[in-house]
Amino acid sequence: MSKIPQNVNDLCKKTKDDLNFNVKVKGIDFNKDNITLDDIIDSYATTGFQALNLHKAIQEINRMKNAKIFFGCTSNLVSSGLREVIRYLVEHKFIHVCVITGGGIEEDLIKTLASTYCADFTLKGDELRENGFNRIGNLVIPSENYELYQKWFTNLLDELTENLHGRISSNTYTF
Repeated sequence: MSKIPQNVNDLCKKTKDDLNFNVKVKGIDFNKDNITLDDIIDSYATTGFQALNLHKAIQEINRMKNAKIFFGCTSNLVSSGLREVIRYLVEHKFIHVCVITGGGIEEDLIKTLASTYCADFTLKGDELRENGFNRIGNLVIPSENYELYQKWFTNLLDELTENLHGRISSNTYTF
């Protein structure tokens, strides 16, 4: 059983050697001229309480800005409203490498031709199909949308084969 300290000296002797605290608490001096937002944020590193955690979060976000971001998703995300988020991230170079399934390209094209609708996860797929709809999670796509896509794509292929005199290879479609 440990001995109860009798005085301050006894208490100070109890510190462990492996405990090492070298960052001193210090707030920002607002009396200095030309304090910037960066100065304030940097001061969070020594302010303590939640400011310290906020500073760590800001440092992590800044570190993330310099990272190479790889993004991968399946076609259902492209069918949803996340399509626009993904487009924004790619357009503004927040994503450096983007891998999306082939179905994602198809769903993107379908979504440009006609609307997809919000619905409910509990809708029965077979009942929807009988009534001319398809379900992706809690999204509903009219079967007509797929017909529009098929017609558009068939016309595109017909046009390509005419221009290429019937000779087509996968290389033809790559950029």
